Amino acid sequence: MKKFVLLSLLIASAATPALAISRYNSMSFTCGEARAIINRERAVIMRYPSTRVRNMTLYDRVVSDSNACDPGYYAYQDYMPTKDRANCPVYTCRPSTDFDDDDLLFPHHR
Repeated sequence: MKKFVLLSLLIASAATPALAISRYNSMSFTCGEARAIINRERAVIMRYPSTRVRNMTLYDRVVSDSNACDPGYYAYQDYMPTKDRANCPVYTCRPSTDFDDDDLLFPHHR
């Protein structure tokens, strides 16, 4: 039984780093600082206030480039607010089959 518990702990600890991703509040950083963190870590979760719904917090996984996206996804330029800019350019992952048709009708619909 002890061997089973030890083996389970080893497997769980080996899987943990793959699931770890840093989380930040974008409003705590300037645009340049936020982009530096994203580039250094390749992918992070950023939270920020919604511009359309008062007291609502939004979350996005932002990435440094398409290499940080899962297979079948690409890095799409998006924007998030930071301490010094209302629209700091960042990248989020989108499915390769997504042709951004909704952006033609509703640009920057956040």
